[in-house]
Amino acid sequence: MTRIMIFGTFDMIHPGHEDLFRQARALAQDPYLIVSVARDSSVLRIKGRVAQNTEHARRAQLAAHPLVDEAVLSDTEGYPSHVVAAHPDVVALGYDQYGEYADTVERDLRAAGLLVRVVRLTAYHPDVYKTSKLRILST
Repeated sequence: MTRIMIFGTFDMIHPGHEDLFRQARALAQDPYLIVSVARDSSVLRIKGRVAQNTEHARRAQLAAHPLVDEAVLSDTEGYPSHVVAAHPDVVALGYDQYGEYADTVERDLRAAGLLVRVVRLTAYHPDVYKTSKLRILST
């Protein structure tokens, strides 16, 4: 089994997210997909607004998704400890994940004693399937 970890807010699960799940699972013949769900405090800090759904509701929704094997809450500060605890073989970043942690994830995890392969996944119709755009359309 190959443990693959992805990260995000996942305030709603849309076809772009499902494509992300499929891309991540396609990285191995025997995938086990772990989704790290951003904490409410992190969403506010990074995005400048609160998520529509609580971290616990978002985690529960992902845990029930058929393409997700496990959904965990991220750390409240930083990120290495919950990633080290999940012990992924692969960390898959979304096409739009840059900055705060994404730019240094491989180095940070190596410093924490975890050797992982880091890959970047591709966008799936980002002009349509982006939570911020879908939220505007639904209001």
